[in-house]
Amino acid sequence: MLRTLVVALTCLAAAPAPAAERIEGPLAADVVRVIDGDTLLVRAKVWLGTEVTVAVRIRGIDAPEKRSACAEERRAADRAAIGLAATIGDAPITLTAVAGDKYAGRVLADVATATGTSVAGALLGAGLARTYAGGSRAPWCPAP
Repeated sequence: MLRTLVVALTCLAAAPAPAAERIEGPLAADVVRVIDGDTLLVRAKVWLGTEVTVAVRIRGIDAPEKRSACAEERRAADRAAIGLAATIGDAPITLTAVAGDKYAGRVLADVATATGTSVAGALLGAGLARTYAGGSRAPWCPAP
């Protein structure tokens, strides 16, 4: 029985959530690691005694990509990831408005630091990310 429950929860965590489905939160979460400048791997407390480890894309921002063909974007991506790690520190974070994302196994959420600071706002203010509302992302590299 327990094995069946674990398998079911694992499958649910890996499946993309329907776009209309949303958990308002707040959900307390511990950061496992910074994936890049706009994505974190977190362990979120979703129920009494129940935690889920999931990638969280920070809503409203786009940061440079580490896998860019452009060296300038790769350097900017490293700065963004370092800035994100510095912004969140070692304290737990809070997730709100958690919704499905376009990639399986990842969710989209508003993220706040332990002091209530908007992580997206902090990264935008530091010039490490830019606003993003979905769709095509603007290039980070200068035109050739």
